[in-house]
Amino acid sequence: MDSDSTFLTAEWRDLAMLNYEVEPSLLRPFVPVGTELDSWNGRTFVSLVGFRFLKTLVRAIPIPFHRNFDEVNLRFYVRRFEGDELRRGVVFIREVVPRWAIAAVARTVYGENYVALPMRHSIERSGFEIDVKYGWRTASGWAQISLQSKGRAEVAAENSEEQFITEHYWGYARQRDGSTAEYRVAHPAWRVWQGRDATFEGDVNKLYGEALAGVLSGKPCSAFLAEGSEVTVFRGRRL
Repeated sequence: MDSDSTFLTAEWRDLAMLNYEVEPSLLRPFVPVGTELDSWNGRTFVSLVGFRFLKTLVRAIPIPFHRNFDEVNLRFYVRRFEGDELRRGVVFIREVVPRWAIAAVARTVYGENYVALPMRHSIERSGFEIDVKYGWRTASGWAQISLQSKGRAEVAAENSEEQFITEHYWGYARQRDGSTAEYRVAHPAWRVWQGRDATFEGDVNKLYGEALAGVLSGKPCSAFLAEGSEVTVFRGRRL
């Protein structure tokens, strides 16, 4: 597998990020072999992230009816050393998209935990304020992320929580045989708005498990809205 070859290009836009502090022990069962939990100032996070996937090309080819769609994912943060290089990455506990073909490709190529469910979104802009909502429907009904921006967007400050959350440039996924897939994601640093009135509503016990659903039932410790950018996802390799 050529880890330097481009697999996918797209734009990720209007990323609503709700962040929850968790006990590391809750995430250790999900940590892929060869990586370790990453933390910021001694704090461990999971993030519930909703965003728009736009202008998608797979191996430079547009797939009809699969170029623009929503995604919501639950993720946490890991790191590993490749020689002297520190690679900070993301592990996805579950990723929701609206079309089964997208989920099937991601499961096949990267071993990611994708599921296809009906989805909807609402993005309203008024002056400097943006009101964002992402929803997905499970057997229990609709679940929804909502967030309103606050203030002006700025590139995340060096060593800030916003930088930690938005600037992990590697993805890691546990494979069925127990090995780990590693792939690189390239994008510039994003401008970020602070969030206000950030909420999550819905029953996601079956989607994420009772323990993590319990975490999400509380108030997020922080919330951001990231502007997003063009992104490139590379093919990856097995560790």
